[in-house]
Amino acid sequence: MTDGLTSRQTQILKTIIDEYIATAEPVGSEALDKKYNLGVSPATIRNEMVSLTKLNFLKQPHASAGRIPTPVAMKFYINQLMEEKQMSIVDEVKAKEEVWDSRDDLDELMDEATHALASRTKSLSVAAIKDKKDRFWYAGHSYVFQNPEFSDVLTCQNLFSVFEELDDLDRLFFGYESTSPLEVLFGEELG
Repeated sequence: MTDGLTSRQTQILKTIIDEYIATAEPVGSEALDKKYNLGVSPATIRNEMVSLTKLNFLKQPHASAGRIPTPVAMKFYINQLMEEKQMSIVDEVKAKEEVWDSRDDLDELMDEATHALASRTKSLSVAAIKDKKDRFWYAGHSYVFQNPEFSDVLTCQNLFSVFEELDDLDRLFFGYESTSPLEVLFGEELG
């Protein structure tokens, strides 16, 4: 469950990932010490960061930088550290009402569901179905710009260029075998 990490390493890793998600910047031990009460010295945080780097949970973009989480760390965070949040009954009813009228038309249902997901998560939402032809739905493009990692124009350009190339989308969504109804991809997994 903890991939061999100590409880302190797990706590530090979670804090680093939370900070990285908030800022999209490398995270240093001094910043962690000042912002979060981890109960250990900056030197101890640094030593644990070195250990987490050796275990492939963190990487250092350049010598003078803090650390950033690797895809391995992000998957660990999703699978082990994130807390599941339940929708309220009111939100659940509202979500069902938004797509109810579309239930008899798959294309319309997927379009409505994708828009509803984007609206609720304030994120870019993409859905895909592979049948006689590959079909894709996406919504929430404007939410991308609210995330600090997309403040760079080139990063946004690279992301949106994927949506212009059907082959890229096909490879991204259908290029691997999975038994899971939900798959999370990071870094090199995205091609």
